[in-house]
Amino acid sequence: MPLRPLFVTQVYEASLAEERGFAAFNADLEDACQMLAAEDAAGRSWSRREGYGGYTSYASLDDLPKRATAFATLKTKLDRHAVAFTDALSLDLGAGRLKLDSLWVNVLKPGAAHSGHIHPHSVISGTVYVAVPPGASALKLEDPRLPLMMAAPPRRTDAEETARSFVYLTPKAGTVLMWESWLRHEVPANRAKAERISLSFNYGWR
Repeated sequence: MPLRPLFVTQVYEASLAEERGFAAFNADLEDACQMLAAEDAAGRSWSRREGYGGYTSYASLDDLPKRATAFATLKTKLDRHAVAFTDALSLDLGAGRLKLDSLWVNVLKPGAAHSGHIHPHSVISGTVYVAVPPGASALKLEDPRLPLMMAAPPRRTDAEETARSFVYLTPKAGTVLMWESWLRHEVPANRAKAERISLSFNYGWR
């Protein structure tokens, strides 16, 4: 019988790797990320204190587009994708617009993970991937209805992606993923032998 897919959770996926000059741009991004990891003592200290396995600028730096041309160029690219995702979601922004509120570096060491969380006070969140070595973590997304399924049986192992309780997205260098900020997500342990480098971001309604 026919089914009606209501209240669908949308995830936006694109790739910067298809753009001309990507290799050079991505190399610049990686250099800029490693530069911050080496120079941002406050970020390294926060990462150690909070148990983040590697380095993140999440709590220490809020002006990345002003610190390196690669970050400024990335912001311009992300703005275009955010507009496309906003349109696909049919969001009515009225007289406002979505603005990049935060952009931060994540350098995840082998064996490290990032536990499940959401991004409160934002509309759209996402990640762009810079270095994804073989075996690097996927992005794990959780069905937002899961806490309400108090008596529901588990889904079959052969369930379609749209029916699963958890979906794992495996990115490549240049992959851009965006989702609505209430969607719970996590990064399982990095099984690669090298660092997994990405930049995450939030857009707010202003």
